[in-house]
Amino acid sequence: MSELSKPEEGLQDPGEAQGPVEVPLLEAEVGESASHLASYPPASSSAPVEALRQEILHRMIGKLMKFLLLKYRAKELTSQAEMLNEVLRDNQEHFPVVFREVSVCLQLLFGVDVKEVDPAEHTYILVPILGLTCDEMLSDGVGLPKAGFLVLVLSMIMRFGDPAPEEVVWGALSKMGMYVGSEHCVFGEPRELLTQVWVREGYLRYEQVPDSHPARYEFLWGPRAYVETSKWQVMAFMLTVNPRALRAFPFLSA
Repeated sequence: MSELSKPEEGLQDPGEAQGPVEVPLLEAEVGESASHLASYPPASSSAPVEALRQEILHRMIGKLMKFLLLKYRAKELTSQAEMLNEVLRDNQEHFPVVFREVSVCLQLLFGVDVKEVDPAEHTYILVPILGLTCDEMLSDGVGLPKAGFLVLVLSMIMRFGDPAPEEVVWGALSKMGMYVGSEHCVFGEPRELLTQVWVREGYLRYEQVPDSHPARYEFLWGPRAYVETSKWQVMAFMLTVNPRALRAFPFLSA
């Protein structure tokens, strides 16, 4: 995944109409996160993946992920032919493996679904998971997709009771390497994102616990989250990620 930070000769950035600033910004952000992503294992352990040397696999995944993130930013379609010609020109036989791994990484880390819109032509569109529109802010040229993190936070609130105590949410996030006051490579500073940005956008509510002295706070689902998705959809998505997550939703599962 460290290959995300390397410039690619001959690889044209899609969506040039988006201007001279946004693409360099995205590449800089992807590059900054690359060293952290390097430790992520492949999503599957199938024979074709095991047959490839890990550094070669990472290089191909990095190239394709950068390409598809730029397509997502530009809101452009892509195709298998384009991915082969522009990205995996010299490794076309490994496309099924690399494409599968990149699709899983995009979904889990960034909250981006790669959907096939024309099976005959193998044309794809990239959309946020669960129909969330939080990544509309990407049009200003700032930030990597965050829908995946939002779904994670919404699922945490469900798990911890909705409302979920602030200290419990921060404790869970710290186990994932996200700390209050520390800039995360992909999601930025989590306190600002959770208590200001997503509260302002209506995805979360951040409120003081009534009659708490000293003041304690809790997180709840916001009105926009209920409009764009539902607790059932979030639970179903989490179960597709990991069936054992069923244990985190005993009441809803029942």
